Amino acid sequence: MEGLFDDDCFAIRQAARHVSQLYDRHLAKVGLTITQFSLLRRLSRTGPMTMKQIAEAMRMDRTTLVRTIQPLRRNGLVLSEARGADVRALSISLTAAGEARLAASREHWKAAQTEFEHRFGKQRAAALRGELLAITQD
Repeated sequence: MEGLFDDDCFAIRQAARHVSQLYDRHLAKVGLTITQFSLLRRLSRTGPMTMKQIAEAMRMDRTTLVRTIQPLRRNGLVLSEARGADVRALSISLTAAGEARLAASREHWKAAQTEFEHRFGKQRAAALRGELLAITQD
């Protein structure tokens, strides 16, 4: 265990898995994972995006993104359409069912957020969020 305490990547990934499990537990009540919730919320804010735009914005590889989108598309929460002549440039948009699921999931996301902030401390959570977001700013 000694070497693990000086490994930043391990610590960040372990914490991310732990926090994701907390959010997933709450969002499971509406049939979403935290990654799916985040994707639906982004589409709700921005409107349709290409797979490439989503992958870049969410810092996800395309394989993981495809695995996230497939059940959302299958459940009618998102729609994927070819954009222009290039059928590889899929545009992903939120459906009315997706908007409804997102609305239903917000209270569960808020419960997860509250639980995390209660356990970790609201000020520490805000500071941590700022530091983590700073890592991914270009």
